[in-house]
Amino acid sequence: MIDHAYLEQLQSKLGQLEQRMSLPEVSADPKKMQECMREYSHHKKLAGCAKKFLDLADAKAESEAILADSGSDDELREMAEMELAEIEERLPQAEREMMAALIKPDPTDSRNVIMEIRAGTGGDEAGIFCGDLYRMYTRYFDLRGWRHKVLDLSPSESGGYKEISFSVEGEDVYKVLKHEGGTHRVQRVPQTETQGRVHTSAATVAVLAEVEEVDIEVRTEDLRIDTYRAQGAGGQHVNTTDSAIRITHVPTGVVVQCQDERSQHKNKAAAMKMLRAKLYDAMQREKEEAQASERKSMVGSGDRSEKIRTYNYPQNRLTDHRINLTLYKLDRVMEGALDEIFDALHEHDVEERIKQQM
Repeated sequence: MIDHAYLEQLQSKLGQLEQRMSLPEVSADPKKMQECMREYSHHKKLAGCAKKFLDLADAKAESEAILADSGSDDELREMAEMELAEIEERLPQAEREMMAALIKPDPTDSRNVIMEIRAGTGGDEAGIFCGDLYRMYTRYFDLRGWRHKVLDLSPSESGGYKEISFSVEGEDVYKVLKHEGGTHRVQRVPQTETQGRVHTSAATVAVLAEVEEVDIEVRTEDLRIDTYRAQGAGGQHVNTTDSAIRITHVPTGVVVQCQDERSQHKNKAAAMKMLRAKLYDAMQREKEEAQASERKSMVGSGDRSEKIRTYNYPQNRLTDHRINLTLYKLDRVMEGALDEIFDALHEHDVEERIKQQM
């Protein structure tokens, strides 16, 4: 229950966190400091929203008391009626902000990600669409000032990619991109189509949060590491040494590879980063499936098999099927104008989580 005692508890907690952050053993440890700052930020926002909500609730109670009192003079009653109307207009939004602030921040939201895009059904056109999606995302990353780097790719003969993996680094990267996982469909007339028929093809996207070694244990004896010669687009050699790395996690059969770096050591480090992200993602999915009756993902499952979005070129239309969002500006979206979609997905996610708390 949100009352003044709860607000006092929050303010007391803020004082405790301020003291904790001043301790030498915390300020000297970046990870502990980051955790404290995240918790402090959450409680500060919560306290601000609680105070705003309670101030309005108190003012409402005062106005209602004046109106209920038969001894109140006409001028005072008129002022109370005006104030009450204004409060009743503002209170629902304050309550919504309060409920949204109650949602605990996901520590994963601040992490960098590894994304994979794979051509699905549709032959050559799917490979071209895979390349279009990669270009769309990287345009957006550039607009946000996020760093991105290709880790592995397999070019498609007709252009685009059979698959491409890349890392993305920046502020709140996972928070913004986590709802992109799933099947993306494209409807358009391929350049090779002589009769002007619209074809449908697809590409799948996976978004994996980067994890530290402490988050998941990967035993050296469970790995099979192979080296091979890196290949570029069109089959030419990127270099003449066996610098590309393929790592197989034998217990699970998960395979990752990296060929972008020129040194074997760097490729191995990048491949291990991909492996940890994939194993952690699989572990988290198992937990979510086990708790499916109690908790489910708010904006779709993020599973690659889930059809999440359609890109219709003849109608210049983008449709996100999870939140019934339709935009008739596909041309701008493909140039990286994704904020409107990401904001709508985030808002939908917040609304669903608020419903779960009620």
